[in-house]
Amino acid sequence: MPSPADTAPPLPTLVVGAGIVGVCCALALQERGLSVTLIDAKEPGQEASFGNAGCLAASEILPMAAPGLAWKVPRWLFDPLGPLALRPGHLPALIPWLLRFLRAGTPQGVIAATAALAPLADLSWRLWPELARAHGLEGDIHAQGTLTLYETDAAFQADAASRRVQAEHGIVSEILTPGALAEREPDLAPIFRHGVFHPRTAHVSDPAHITAKLAERAMARGAVLVRGRVLGIERGEGRQRLRLEGGASLEGVRVVITAGAWSGALCRALGHRVLLESERGYNTTLPDPGVRIGCPISSAEGKFMLSPLDIGLRIGGAAEFAGLTAPANYRRCDALLTVAKRFLPGLRDAGGSRWMGQRPSTPDSLPVIGALPGDGAGVLLAFGHGHLGLTNAPGTAAMIAALACGETAPIDPGAFSLSRFA
Repeated sequence: MPSPADTAPPLPTLVVGAGIVGVCCALALQERGLSVTLIDAKEPGQEASFGNAGCLAASEILPMAAPGLAWKVPRWLFDPLGPLALRPGHLPALIPWLLRFLRAGTPQGVIAATAALAPLADLSWRLWPELARAHGLEGDIHAQGTLTLYETDAAFQADAASRRVQAEHGIVSEILTPGALAEREPDLAPIFRHGVFHPRTAHVSDPAHITAKLAERAMARGAVLVRGRVLGIERGEGRQRLRLEGGASLEGVRVVITAGAWSGALCRALGHRVLLESERGYNTTLPDPGVRIGCPISSAEGKFMLSPLDIGLRIGGAAEFAGLTAPANYRRCDALLTVAKRFLPGLRDAGGSRWMGQRPSTPDSLPVIGALPGDGAGVLLAFGHGHLGLTNAPGTAAMIAALACGETAPIDPGAFSLSRFA
């Protein structure tokens, strides 16, 4: 007779984090026939996935660090309402990340990062329609492109090199005159000298809704959702154990860490160095803005975005480094709203809801994807996507599912390895 061990169901794969990356990983693992348990302290999609701009920005293949940016960073960092702000008390903790960020902004660093990000963006762009069709979300994806607006000739010319790099990777753009902008977006103020339309982008109806629906699909296919905060991982041969707050524990054949900005602590507890910061983003969503835009619009100078979601106009962006526990500074939402009114003179701000979220950011803008160094496939990593978690979730999930099954990943994970921070 078979022993109880022979008849016990196989251990699941434990996915830590139920944001868009974690949920997509769960679905991709299920496609391979693996059982999945999702673990999160909140309901699916209630952290960074809840309040992002909702863009599938396949054209965004350049890292945040760039040559010449180092001269702007000090001025930005200490402007509490600027596009990149730092709370002084967080500076000591940020220094290693910031030094690596400045080092990543060399021409060689940008070339290497772009060469890694472009295939991930391309794979994800091709997978998003498949994911939407498979789970009944076709009506939630709007392939209407995005616009970048420039108030000055200098800012437009400064981005010329970026447009050339995008073109080299097959990403085309259309330059728009002020007249063409006015025709395309009549509610915009006539203050823009240039516009660039990016057709290879789309936006979703509501990123929180998309994440929640995909999580429901995973659970309908047998995934288990466990609410709890993971405190640590105990590794074993073919068996991993998660310790949860309150004393509970879970066992699985493998662990996938997709915990966003909280992933760094789990990796450090396993003895690995990781340069991961919370790049806190802010936004306000206006349910009745009184104006219309046809696609997401970003400001080249202001570093913010206007997104026409089904739930209202979302005005968000900028970045703040303050750690995971500092209280939100909602004056940043108000500052973004003030600038948006310059762009859209008819904007109504009644009933707006403000939000702050913790975006997981690496200094070189490359996510961490792959196996924990020296661990085989017992612990897999998928975090650090910064602004592009929604954009690159399907490609990341395809890589993780392949690695979990001992297959060759559709993209070489070498550039995304955690070992680059050792």
